[in-house]
Amino acid sequence: MSLLVNTVFLILVGQLNMLQALLPITSNDMATEETPSFLCKLKFLQILDLSDNQLSGPIPRCLGNFSNSLSVLKLRGNNFHGTIPFEFPKGNSLRTFDLNGNKLTGQLPKSLVNCLKLEVLDFGNNQIEDTFPHWLGSLPELQVLVLRANKFHGSIGRPEIDASFAKFSIIDLSFNNFTSKLPAEYFSSWKAMAIGNKNKSEAKYVGDGYYQDSVTVMNKGLEMKLVRIFTVFKAIDFSHNRFEGEIPEILGNLGSLIVLNLSSNSLTGSIPPSFGKLTSLESLDLSGNKLAGRIPPELRSLTFLAVLNLSNNLLEGLIPQGLQFDTFTNNSYEGNLGLCGFPLSKRCEDDVVVDHSPPMETEDSGSEFDWTAMSIGFGCGLAIGVVTGIIILWNELEYLVRTIRIKYLISRKQSIN
Repeated sequence: MSLLVNTVFLILVGQLNMLQALLPITSNDMATEETPSFLCKLKFLQILDLSDNQLSGPIPRCLGNFSNSLSVLKLRGNNFHGTIPFEFPKGNSLRTFDLNGNKLTGQLPKSLVNCLKLEVLDFGNNQIEDTFPHWLGSLPELQVLVLRANKFHGSIGRPEIDASFAKFSIIDLSFNNFTSKLPAEYFSSWKAMAIGNKNKSEAKYVGDGYYQDSVTVMNKGLEMKLVRIFTVFKAIDFSHNRFEGEIPEILGNLGSLIVLNLSSNSLTGSIPPSFGKLTSLESLDLSGNKLAGRIPPELRSLTFLAVLNLSNNLLEGLIPQGLQFDTFTNNSYEGNLGLCGFPLSKRCEDDVVVDHSPPMETEDSGSEFDWTAMSIGFGCGLAIGVVTGIIILWNELEYLVRTIRIKYLISRKQSIN
């Protein structure tokens, strides 16, 4: 046992049966569902993965003793409770920190700012109560941030540095209590989402060379586990919060986005036409807001769009026709009483088949003017014609009377003579 304790450099364990096979865990250890005590005796660890067991109690503070050598720490899918006990020193090697699916409380440890190699940070599905960790924006390698289903609150605010979260590929803040407007200033600094990997053959996986990272995201309306995180997969999920105000036009600059979910907030204004530039987008969910106006025809250029959900807003007018819009069903638009056109049974009043035609009011007023002018012209012409006819008829009648009178006088004179 002492030889094992002193020479373990890599420990990768998942289910309890695997844990038992790799290390000398007794049945008593499994029955108590506590973190194996021998872990605190290990001298050196690079990877520690105890995911998806039934481990409970507070996270052992001793696991922080490996912070200088540890590159992966995954405790997801357990029943740990209490606060996060770690203090990470400067110069540590942590790249993946995953505590998703526990019952942890308190705040995020501020010492995470010292984890300059950190690429994946997943604290989703806990009970952490904190504000947005803007101070993590200085981490140069952070690509995945999942804070889903906690008690985060308040405004996201503005970035403190220009290149804040510049390498973001996935950010999931859903099911929290974030408020105020969407962070337009942050969107402009997320360069990896704007540029992406043009050549997918050169794209890599997060964790290449040291570990196979995974993450669970909402994609196309379904919860999906990415067993490997492809670097070209870009996703923003801000759903089920209390964001308000208009959607920033600058979001349209994140041309590598594949998933965009802003549903179940209090967003107002219209859908930005700049969304037509999100040409990699496969899933767009803006449902459950207060968005108004027409659906921009520019969205027809999203040829990869497989899922569209605009339901339960205040949208109106003709639904764009053709291309991807011919594949969406009524469910994409339900709850918008002002919308009309295919695939809805409600037809638009003028049966216009293109969405970018001139406003109806202009066409109606122009048509009314033309008919009025024609009516006036016809009436004037008819009146002039009638008057002219009467004058001609009167002259002819006067000529006839004069002729008859002359003939009568001549005939009478001849009879006298």
